[in-house]
Amino acid sequence: MTQSPLTAVIVPVTPFQQNCSLLWCSESHKGALIDPGGESERLIAAVSAKEVEIEKILLTHGHIDHAGAAARLARHYGVPIEGPHAGDRFLLDSLAEQGSRFGFSGAENCLPTRWLNDEDSVELGAVRLRVRHCPGHTPGHVVFYAPEAGLAFVGDVLFRGSIGRTDFPGGDFNSLIGSITERLWPLGDDTNFVPGHGPMSSFGWERKTNPFVSDLALGRA
Repeated sequence: MTQSPLTAVIVPVTPFQQNCSLLWCSESHKGALIDPGGESERLIAAVSAKEVEIEKILLTHGHIDHAGAAARLARHYGVPIEGPHAGDRFLLDSLAEQGSRFGFSGAENCLPTRWLNDEDSVELGAVRLRVRHCPGHTPGHVVFYAPEAGLAFVGDVLFRGSIGRTDFPGGDFNSLIGSITERLWPLGDDTNFVPGHGPMSSFGWERKTNPFVSDLALGRA
């Protein structure tokens, strides 16, 4: 595998301990924040400590713990918001209301500069992220995948030992299972992933052990 210039660190934020990812190109130090759900000042400090030049804010989906601080940080850095898919517009239009309901202070509605579709790409210096539209947890959920690094940022589609909830507005269990098995598994068992919450894992490990989507659980072993 070609050596990737991608570098990333995880910064858990919000009372939900959502994994916000700060990633950048090690050659140019141009980078992005994926899913800045809250605690803006903490994220700004993390960016400063790593001396990253933020070029964009990336969103996997429109839930408050993933997108609540996107508008503020986009304003702070003077950069665009990219993602998710337009299917999540109804969620991004209600971030302030979600914030009130769940006790998130300072949450703002946001409108991405660019909606993302399946097989789009996002560039950060020499790093190129591919986009997979993976509905199920929400209608417009997307996943960001760095092929050279063998790393995916999957939001709330898949977790170590679990899968995303489908009981929220727009959720659909069958769509979620299809997104995981048809959009994620083909990326390869060796692909590691950063979930929206909890520890990292690999697609291969989840295919072996995940009680919801392992090959054995789905009758494909």
